Formats: sequence, C-alpha cells, structure tokens
Amino acid sequence: MTFSICTAQRNFVVGDLPGNAQKIIDAARAAHAAGARLLLTPELALCGYAAEDLLLRPAFLDACEQALHTVARETADLTGLAIVLGHPRRAAGERLCHNAASVLRHGVVEASYAKQALPNYAVFDEQRYFTPGAAPCVFEVDGVRVGLLVCEDAWLPGPARQAAQAGAQLLAVINASPFHGDKPGVREAMLRERVQETGLPVVYAHMVGGQDELVFDGHSFALGADGAVVARAAGFEESLMSVQVTAQAGALALQGEVLPLASAHEQLWRALVLGVRDYVGKNRFPGVLLGLSGGIDSALVLAIAVDALGADKVRTVMMPSPYTADISWIDARDMAARVGAAYEEISIVPQFEAFKAALAADFAGRAEDTTEENLQARIRGTLLMALSNKFGALVVTTGNKSEMATGYCTLYGDMAGGFAVIKDLVKTQVFALANWRNAHDPFGTGSNPIPERIITRPPSAELRPDQKDQDSLPPYEVLDAIVERYMENDESVQDIVAAGFAAADVERVTRLIQINEHKRRQAPIGVRLTRRSFGKDWRYPITNKFRA
Repeated sequence: MTFSICTAQRNFVVGDLPGNAQKIIDAARAAHAAGARLLLTPELALCGYAAEDLLLRPAFLDACEQALHTVARETADLTGLAIVLGHPRRAAGERLCHNAASVLRHGVVEASYAKQALPNYAVFDEQRYFTPGAAPCVFEVDGVRVGLLVCEDAWLPGPARQAAQAGAQLLAVINASPFHGDKPGVREAMLRERVQETGLPVVYAHMVGGQDELVFDGHSFALGADGAVVARAAGFEESLMSVQVTAQAGALALQGEVLPLASAHEQLWRALVLGVRDYVGKNRFPGVLLGLSGGIDSALVLAIAVDALGADKVRTVMMPSPYTADISWIDARDMAARVGAAYEEISIVPQFEAFKAALAADFAGRAEDTTEENLQARIRGTLLMALSNKFGALVVTTGNKSEMATGYCTLYGDMAGGFAVIKDLVKTQVFALANWRNAHDPFGTGSNPIPERIITRPPSAELRPDQKDQDSLPPYEVLDAIVERYMENDESVQDIVAAGFAAADVERVTRLIQINEHKRRQAPIGVRLTRRSFGKDWRYPITNKFRA
C-alpha cells in the first residue's frame, strides 16, 4: 500500500481570510490532482500567523469559522483527500480559543485537535490568546493512523508519545516556526528527538513568508523512522512538497525529494529579502526610499531592497553635509548605477546652516558637539519623510544591531522611517554579508553590487571632521561579541569579563545597551534574524537601575 502526503508551504497574510482560504483550496486541488491522499497546511494557516490581538475579537473568530466552512464546502468534491487545516477555534466555556488543527474530508470537519504546548517565550505569546488542549487526535488515511501535533507539541516530550499510545503510526506536525540563523537544522534535530521518542516517522509542514518582523522560511521536511531526512522542501519560497508513504512489513517507509539547505549566509540573505518583499508588498507600498551615504550599511540595505523589489521600486537619496567625503559621493553614485536604482542628491548644507543660525543665540558660548551631529541626521530624516509623504514610498532605515544596541543612532534622524532592514545584523555580519553578496547573485539582479571601497574603508557617520566609528566604540569584533553574550544569551557582566573581555569594554558596552532602551522603543520594526532581536524578543524597562 502506497499513498502520498503533500505539504502546503504557502505564504499567508494575517487577517486575509478569503485570500488564505483560496490559497488552501487551490493547494488542495493541486494536491488532489497529483494523487495525494493527505494535505497538511501550516499552523493557523487560515488566519495567518501571528494574528495577535485579532484573536481576542469575537468578530474575527466568527470570520475564521465562516472561512473554515468555506474551505470544507469548496473541497467537498476532492474525493479521498483529507485536509489538515490550521485555524483558531472557540473553546467551549472559555474566554480564549484553541490553536487548532482540523481534519476536513468530503466537506465536513471529521476531527479536530487543540495544541497542547503553548509557548510563552521569545517572540511567542500564545498563553495570551489560547487555552491548551489535552487529548490526542488520531485519524486514518488509507488505513494508516496519523497523529496530529501543532508546532510546540513536537518540541517537547509528551504529546508525540501520547499520539503514539493512541495508535498513531505516523506523526503529522503543522507549524509556524519563525526563522533565525541555523533554525532549519535545529528543527530537524528537534523532530529527530520525537522520532527517537516514539519510533514513528514524521511529516513536518511549515509556513513561508514575512509577517512584520518575523520571517517563516519554509523548509518543510519528512523524517523516516530512523530519523533520517527523507524529504525537504525549498526554503524561502512557496512549495507543494510530496512525500510517498509505503507500508512495508508492518512499518512505514517515507520517500521524497531532499533539497539541500543553503549556506548560513544565503539563508540570512534570503530571509532579509523575503522580509522586505512581504512587508512592502503586503502593506501595499509602491516601493522604498533610503538615504544612501556611501557607507556599508546603506549599501547593504540597497542591495537587499533591489533583490527584494527590483530596481524600479527603489529610490536613493544622497544628502551630503559639510563633512561628507568626496569618495562617499563617488561610491554612492557608483553603487546606485550598479544596481540600477534611482539616485539623486540633495545637499543639507543650507538647512544645516539655517538651523545653526536659528539656534545661535541659545548655543552662544558652547562648543559644537553631538547636538550639531544629530542636527544633520535629523535634517536627512525630515527630507526622506517628506519624500515618503509626497510619493508614498516606504522609508527603510539603515541602522544595524551594533548601533541599535549602543545607541549609536539618532532619534528622528537616521532612525526615522518605517522598516529597519538590518536592525538584527551586527556590524561584523554586515561586512560578511556584503562580501557574500558580491560573490553571489541569488536573484539574478547583478553580481558585485557593492563597490569594494565601501566594504574596505573604515566606517564613519561623517558628522564631524575625520570621524570614525571606532573613535566612539570598541572594535566591532569586540563590541559584537559582547552584544551577543549580554543581549542574546543573557550572560552577566562578570561572566563576559571572565571569558576574556576587557572589563572596561564590557562595562562600557553593557551600560550603553541599558541606557539606550528609550531609543529602541521608538525604532521601526525590522527583520528578525537571531534568537533574540531588539523587538518582540526584548522587553526591558526603560526606567531601570539594574546594571549586572
């Protein structure tokens, strides 16, 4: 006996119930035409993930229920196909709902499962919205008993074993698991533990697409009963993965196409591109606008934007000040020409002089300092936002995680905008990805988009004469390592010093992280790439005296 299972790795939009329902119906028809007997959709595919406080609105849950019945009705003619649909479902007698997976077949809801393990860490806040289930759900497909799990259920011991004890011969896991570096491999390793726990093969259906700061990377997969990967879908794109299931001597053998995992740098690049493309597209912006400085950060953001949207939807503005070096003009023009993006120059010298003149009486007797530096950044931010208001393009900011961590950025200046593309990349990663992109052309938009001098010259904000980033900050190799240890891994100051870092550097960097929380609260969202970003992962009080 042999049958096939398909995973609907699709890009859903939060709240677009008609559109999501149609994607599921279309996937079901394609799977049925291919001979599949079971279609798995991702976690909460019907409403999109994460729907957040929409899940607290009765009208939203009513609309989800109607969309569920629409999918059931429109797929009733697909004889022999069972559809596992992820959706929110009201819980009897409860204020909160279930994170559910329902089995649709022949136009009816045949069975339903409520997610048992509700994550409440990192970006997850599921206990705010859902009430947990307690019972397994096992259903049959061509005589094979399939046990349902939803995402976190498969990351913990217990629910998988419960399904096996209820008679499951195969585990079907539907998921919305946000990307961070090395996450695809982590998922496969975690599901291998469930295989070892139960002795059962697994088919893992995953979502793809960008939702605000989160990116879902796809990479649906299947594991055999020995834990080996027997099928893997593409990453960062829609896919209908097919897995053949064959009963042999009382056991199940799974087989499919195993696509390779991309390198770590390529995964980061594709996550950034997908995050930008979906934020711009799903929110219906006509394109993006960015300030191009001739520096590495804006160069990297420009390359990402062009790969994501095409050069025709990217506009760049060079805004030189009295301290802008000639090579910055040259390199900015060169980069824009290489990628084919619109480019213009607007000098901020007249505005800068006008601001200084207006403040001259108040500032009399005081030397120029960061106040005048920040004025330049704020003039640029004002100009970019004016262009955004007039033409509708989204301003994308160019600050990186090292700057966000230490406050090396200006409120209402270079932080002004709607989407912070590289806010979760530390500076050393910025350089690494720039070099990677110059050596690779994953989207066919052109090789070597970033002029080599932009990568090799010392970084500078160019807000005062002969300014260099390292005049104000430790070397980026040191800074970034401290940020990772303190901010991402929650290591203490004492532990970081014990690991060999200079106490003065550790004290300085951690203090900057602590005192700049007020800036980060006002920063745009951006693509999450690490286990902990300055976004939904990071919730520190602004008024805070704890310094360890």
